[in-house]
Parts: sequence; C-alpha cells; structure tokens
Amino acid sequence: MSGIGDDYVVQPVMRALQVLEYVTRQGRDVTLTETVHNVKLPKTTVFRYLQSLSAASFLEYDLRHDRYRTGPRFRDLARVDRDLQDLRDHARPEMHRLAETFCETVNLAVRSQGEIVYIDIIGTGRPVRMQARVGHRHPVHSTSLGKAMAAYLPEDAMGPICRAPLPAMTINTLTDERSLRRQASNVRRCGYAVEIGENEDGLMCIGVPILDGSGYPVAAMSLSAPEKRLRCRDMTAQAAQALKDAALRISACMGTMPSPVTAAPMQIGMQA
Repeated sequence: MSGIGDDYVVQPVMRALQVLEYVTRQGRDVTLTETVHNVKLPKTTVFRYLQSLSAASFLEYDLRHDRYRTGPRFRDLARVDRDLQDLRDHARPEMHRLAETFCETVNLAVRSQGEIVYIDIIGTGRPVRMQARVGHRHPVHSTSLGKAMAAYLPEDAMGPICRAPLPAMTINTLTDERSLRRQASNVRRCGYAVEIGENEDGLMCIGVPILDGSGYPVAAMSLSAPEKRLRCRDMTAQAAQALKDAALRISACMGTMPSPVTAAPMQIGMQA
C-alpha cells in the first residue's frame, strides 16, 4: 500500500508510466501495435504517450523501422540511481562505524545543480537539533560537505561556485569569494573541512571528500554535532582522521581509490 489517495493520482501520468514501463522492460525495440496489445489502452492514447516520451528522451523512436526503445534520458536516470545506491551501500558500514564510535550523526551527500544533496544520514540517540533530512538540499559554501567537495574541484567548476551569490544561512556564514577560496586552500592542505554554525546555529560539522581515481570529489561525508560537543581540538582531530580513513576505504570499495599522484589536491588558482 502506497498510502496515496486516489484523489491525488493523475491518471494520464499513470498510464504514460505504464507505457514507459512496458517498453523499457522488453530489452528490445517494440512496435505501437504490440504496446497497445499489452498495455490494453486505446491506440491513439498509446501513440501520444509514446511520442511524448520520445520527445522527452525517455524513449527513442526509430522512424525508419517505426519502433520504440529505451531512451538516453531514462538510461541516464537509471545509471545515476544505480551509482547512488552503490555509493550508499559502500558508505553505510563506514557511516555506522563512525556513528557508533563518536555517538554523533553522520551524513553522506553529493553535489547537484550547485547545491549539496543529502543521500543518507545515520543518526544516534543523542540529542541534536539538525534540520537536514535525506533529500534536502543545502548550499555548497555554508556546509562542510560542500566545502570538502568544492576544494577538490577544477577551476571551471569551482569558479562559478565562488562567483555566485553566497547567501548567509546564519550570521556566521562566510559569504565572499576570497574567504571561500581561502577555506578551500585549508581543506586541500589538511584533507577535511570544518563548519561551525555557518549552516545551522549551534551545529558544528567536519566533512571529508570521497574521491574517485582521478582525485575528483564524487561525494562527501561529515560528522555533525552540537558545537560544544565537537569543538574540542582533540575531538576535532580524532573525528577528522577517522572520517578521512573511512573515505579512503569507501573509495577503495568502489574501485575508485585515488592513486598517490592523483589523490593530491588540485591547484585551482587561489587568490591572494
């Protein structure tokens, strides 16, 4: 049971998805006639759905043979979903280990459209007023997750982030390009990012990048806790090292272990 009432279901969308599912499950090119026969909808309706799905690249129409097949946009989405699930599967044991060791919340995120997106969060029983939930988006510049990834981006990706408007999430958020680039330099030097009350008041986060074999940041992982519990220098150092070690193990499990050369931080034209 989905728990969704019929009043909220758009039937044409459901029927279009029925057509999409049929075509993609076949693993071969299909005709309009056989699609109509199998989905048991009017021919004109099925034709319109097939053409609309093809126009949106979820399907692909072969005009010469008058057949339909899975389209590039659907394949791209399926690939992204598979990659994210693989990342979660490899990261979860490490996230649980970190959460149990430090009794604090551990977050996993990726970059999407100029923001970071939380794709997994492992909490503990300890109280923490953290607003982030799986699926939430936060700015790159105000989060340790975002800073950890941004520091390892090439300039053509880092530059637009730095030059874009940097809204203040709290009174502590750094909102100028020079400060962000200075933080990126610090991240590349020590291998982790620290954010204290920049994204949420009273919350401190330590974030590390998860790098692929070329040194590109495919994701980031962080430990979050109230500032008073995490700001101790020894605790920060211990958590940062544990996070870095965990990130390396995740990269290794995914077959993307950075090599001694490519793992070195990229130079991205830091300003004085």
